Formats: sequence, C-alpha cells, structure tokens
Amino acid sequence: MNTNHEKITLLKKSNFEKTIGDKKTTLFVLKNKQGTVSEITNYGGKVVSLWLPDRNGNYEDVVLGHATIEDYLTSKERYFGALIGRYGNRIKEGKFTLDSKEYVLATNNNGNHLHGGSKGFDAVIWDAHQIDDQTLELQYISKHMEEGYPGNLTIRVKYKLTNANELKIEYWATTDASTIINLTHHSFFNLRGAGNGTINDHLLQINAAYYTPVDAGLIPTGGLASVEDTSFDFQKLTAIGDRVDADHKQLKHGFGYDHNFVLNQNLKGLNYAAKVVEPASGRTMKVYTNEPGLQFYGGNFLDGSIQGKKGKFYKHRTAFCLETQHFPDSPNHPHFPSTRLDPGDEYYSICIYEFLVSK
Repeated sequence: MNTNHEKITLLKKSNFEKTIGDKKTTLFVLKNKQGTVSEITNYGGKVVSLWLPDRNGNYEDVVLGHATIEDYLTSKERYFGALIGRYGNRIKEGKFTLDSKEYVLATNNNGNHLHGGSKGFDAVIWDAHQIDDQTLELQYISKHMEEGYPGNLTIRVKYKLTNANELKIEYWATTDASTIINLTHHSFFNLRGAGNGTINDHLLQINAAYYTPVDAGLIPTGGLASVEDTSFDFQKLTAIGDRVDADHKQLKHGFGYDHNFVLNQNLKGLNYAAKVVEPASGRTMKVYTNEPGLQFYGGNFLDGSIQGKKGKFYKHRTAFCLETQHFPDSPNHPHFPSTRLDPGDEYYSICIYEFLVSK
C-alpha cells in the first residue's frame, strides 16, 4: 500500500444516508490493492470521489461532485458522476418512432430530450449490493412508459475497481417490449484534482477519424465529418485548449467541445477509445469500450457558480467528460448504429477507465 494512502480523506457516510420515498440512499467505498479509492452513492449510481496518486505518490480526488446527498439533490449540475439512461445524450424534439408507433419524451434541453428526461437514471435510487471491497452491483427496473419509453427494462450495472487500476463499468439490460437504450457514465474529470484549475492543458488523444457534426441544438445532422486538419483532430496527443476557441462553426454550436466521436473499430476485443495525460502530475487515463462512439465534453457550461467538495468552485472548463455511447439521436438516423433492444436479447455495454502515472 502506498505510504501516502493516509492522505485520502473519505466523506462521511452519514452525509449520504437519506430516505426518499420508500428507498434509502447511502455511500459505498471501493478500494484496490494499489491504494486507489472510489466512493459511490446509489443515488443515481454516482461516482462521488476517485482518489489517484501522482508521480510522487500524492493523492488527489479527480472527479467533480458534492460532499452530501442534499447537495446532489439541489445541484445545478445533476449529472456529476452519474449513470445515464435510458438514453444517454440527445434525441431530437424528444420524439422517435419504433415499429410505426411514435413515442414522445420530455424535452428537457432546448426543445430536445437529454440523458433520459426529467427523471433519468441519474436521479433514481438504485438497489445496491457491495460484493467485495472492489465491486459494487446496482440494479433498477425502469417501468413501461417511464419517461415515455416503452417496455419494462431491467438493468444491472457493476462498478469494479480492479487491481490493474481500472474503474470498470459494465451494463446489462433486458426488456419485455421493444425499446431503445443507450447507457453511459458521466464523471467530470480533472486529473490535477477536482476544482484545481483548467483542463485545457491536459493532453487528449481520441481514437477517431470522424465525428458527428451537430446543429445549433447539438443534434447530429446525420453526416460524418473527417477530423483531419480540423480542431477535432485528436488522433495524436494534443492539448485540449489548443484549438477550443478556433473560428469553427461546430465549436460555436457546442460553446467548445461537446461532440460524439466515431471510434475506430478494432477487429478483436475492446476498442481503445481515448487517452488523457495531465503533464504536471503525470496522472494518465485511458478509455476502452465496446461502444461505437465517445462523447467528449470540455466543461463548457461550468460557470463557477457550483460549489463542490472541499468548498471548491467549479469554473469554466475545469473538467472533461469522456462518455462511451451509441450516437446521439440514433433512433432518428437509421444509418447510425442501432440502439434498439428487443425481448429475448440482452444489452451489454462496457467502459473501462484505466489509470496510470507517466514520468
């Protein structure tokens, strides 16, 4: 165990114990043999903290969030560290058609549907079972027509903090009627430490030659655009802030980066999706997934008004998100990879965040 492990300061479990309706919220602690620690609440399946060492063995909590359940319930940013569903990202005008029937969802984001609606999976209380020191399993049944989606959907999510220093997130789901599904995870990362300044000097690589351009409402136009010779080319490690303010229509739509990248597909195993390096600390993160897309969001809507853990205010572009996913608005673009799930089939998705230290 690293000698600096004692510098990790855990949150009070009692601050997360609350009864909402007939469900109870609480806080779970995962730790691996490398000394990495993560705290997760069953309210929204939110990763509340993630403590990682730098090259000198000093630990920092690298995910944005709050120190109490009350703060999560009232926060302006409801998605810190959350599980997202039934449909991660946006659906145009909150409408989609399945087997000739139109379904109407909440329009909770500039006239469009975002992250599952008014009460997505980020705001439900999951049934939780801590299997061992490194593994937490969450379960939830999303009832037929909850938030407008058809089918009773049974979901199981497993968080595992492996001894290879990975936060592994696996999702399984089944349905009793045809539906759509696109689950993801929404941690806001700053590898220098949550609230410790800009992420624009973090170096980012995304294993994608194309991305899906969006309109002013951040809905995909349906086309694929090459990243080559544009502000969206992260095929080699590049500082996030190098081109974020470039005169590019897509960057103006997203107020910076808030776009889905089309991952280059491997023939075997998981896809390598992305890598982030924080040069000052040496903290490094790699992302692997079986999903076809990756949403890169650069913290453009953080404005300094949210006070998080340790009393720190989360300012503009002081966090990034890398959300493994199917493409936004896929049900309305038949040529995009399908998000349909039918009875008898099992949905499976995996996201691995691997943590390393560079010298």
